[in-house]
Amino acid sequence: MSAYNLAVVSAGLTNPSSTRLLADRLTDAVSARVPVEPHVVELRDHARDIADNFITGFAPPALSAELDAVAKADALIAVTPIFSASYSGLFKSFFDVGEPTALRGKPVLIAATGGTPRHSLALEHAVRPLFAYLRAVVMPTGVYAASQDWGGEDAAELARRIDRAAAELADALSGRPASVEPEEEFVPFDELLRRQGQ
Repeated sequence: MSAYNLAVVSAGLTNPSSTRLLADRLTDAVSARVPVEPHVVELRDHARDIADNFITGFAPPALSAELDAVAKADALIAVTPIFSASYSGLFKSFFDVGEPTALRGKPVLIAATGGTPRHSLALEHAVRPLFAYLRAVVMPTGVYAASQDWGGEDAAELARRIDRAAAELADALSGRPASVEPEEEFVPFDELLRRQGQ
């Protein structure tokens, strides 16, 4: 069986970045389930070209190649840092300069990083609507990683979310029915806040 083309867009601004780390972990988790050929797009490397595209209406060659890679991919992993409770401007701008139909029907796994768990809902109120507007098929599980999720007790929960999201994307790529997991414990919002020390 030939490998699927997997585009991975990372909007981290530093090198190294937690955004790229999360993108890599998601890619590895998907590749453990189905054969993929990942193509990573580091938006930091194309920031000036994206700005030029807005001004001139034309993508410079390097940016054009990355936009084509995303458009031709079988699936997409899209990871952004969260600033001011939303995706980064660089992340949004990349998808703004792409063809509006490039993601139509494409399976997309969304993920984000941030300094605090309080921004986790940005995945649902900002990132998911962006890809729904572009008519992508967004996986049910989005993965948010706050600073505290990379170590200690929270690391196991992050690993579990990564595995679940990766399984959903792998199922979408291979055409298998979505895996069925046991129902998660329902936690009322006030209890969730109490657990997070709010």
